[in-house]
Amino acid sequence: MAKLDLNERKQRLLMTLVERHIRDGQPVGSKTLAGGSGLTVSPATVRNIMSELEELGVLSSPHTSAGRIPTELGYRLYVDSLLATSVMERPDHRHLKNELRQLLAPEQSSQELIAQASKTLAELTRMAGLVAVPRREVSTLRQVEFLPLSGRRVLVVLVVNRSEVQNRIIHTDRDYDEVELRQAASYINHTYAGCDLNSICDGLLHTMNTDRQQMDALMQTAVAVADKALRTERPDSDYVVSGESNLIQSTEAENLGQLRNLFDAFNHKRDILHLLERSIKADGVQIFIGRESGFQPFEDYSLISAPYKADNGPAGVLAVVGPTRMDYEKVIPTVDITAKILSAALTQL
Repeated sequence: MAKLDLNERKQRLLMTLVERHIRDGQPVGSKTLAGGSGLTVSPATVRNIMSELEELGVLSSPHTSAGRIPTELGYRLYVDSLLATSVMERPDHRHLKNELRQLLAPEQSSQELIAQASKTLAELTRMAGLVAVPRREVSTLRQVEFLPLSGRRVLVVLVVNRSEVQNRIIHTDRDYDEVELRQAASYINHTYAGCDLNSICDGLLHTMNTDRQQMDALMQTAVAVADKALRTERPDSDYVVSGESNLIQSTEAENLGQLRNLFDAFNHKRDILHLLERSIKADGVQIFIGRESGFQPFEDYSLISAPYKADNGPAGVLAVVGPTRMDYEKVIPTVDITAKILSAALTQL
């Protein structure tokens, strides 16, 4: 996309028009723009400037209205101007940071943090919030305990990473008594503490397959229980999305067909994930306005994303999806700050 070099007056009028359109959702006329820009120019002069901006592809005239609305290029120039004026760091963001630190407290598990981040983004922006789940989270065993339950069930208490506690109930092929399970847990803790959970299972199963005849009762119990208790499952989805209903409320009736296409994209995931992948190695916030994303379902929508980290390495991406007529001045720093707070919480885990 070509970069336009607008003079200060055109820039001021464009910023004012975009902000007014975002607020009211209506085409902006020259008289309204002249009164709201703070410039000492007549409506006739403003009309001439608006015509020039329309010729440049920055504004468009919807239907027979005398007013103008911003195009994708107009929104792009507006967003770039916001980023150039340090929209990310303002004194009023202190309250937002404190609120996010409470919501994304490291006392939660990583799965809970990701779900909460998606929900929080949706609530704060009144848009849809997406958080891509890390491809693979390495869980390191600190300690495991097995407790017998009725009906061939075993309660598994796992302490992984530094202090994350997970409780699981597994179904076994036979009943195990408390002594068997305590001995099996003691063997696993002594042999595999500090190892990745999946590596433990692979090691035990390798032992079972290569030395099945020589296995004593303790090893047989350890293998049988650990295979079901320690396997880390893939997440149910590749990303968590919240706030889809917000998009319904912000969509005009004539655009509901486009919204259905967007919801289909949420369900099929591939295009969304590809778009998020483009942001995971980015340095800070990435903004895709309308067709900039390259995906047809986003033609009338914008996606604002930022990568989040864990242990100083990239872990995933979070994003907000909403109509191109969104409050960029609010949404951009919200996405940026949420990514940083989530990164800090995951690192503390």
